[in-house]
Amino acid sequence: MANIKSQKKRILTNAKAAERNKAVKSSVKTALKKVDKAVDAGDKTAATEAALVATRALDKAASKGVIHANQAANRKSGVVKKVAKLEG
Repeated sequence: MANIKSQKKRILTNAKAAERNKAVKSSVKTALKKVDKAVDAGDKTAATEAALVATRALDKAASKGVIHANQAANRKSGVVKKVAKLEG
């Protein structure tokens, strides 16, 4: 453990931020999995709705600084491509 007071506080605030970030990342992963599941099932309407939810989750995560903006853009692009490939 650190001896400096500001460093002790920093450790605690970093732990809180890590918890928040973990929750946001988990929700993003869940949204992406729902898209994959709908694409695998071949359900275009469900896939497009899930893609909208996933893109919103990715945008929120990027705006909060949990993931990098470019990573969010790349993932959104991949999701849209998967859904576009579906026949429907």
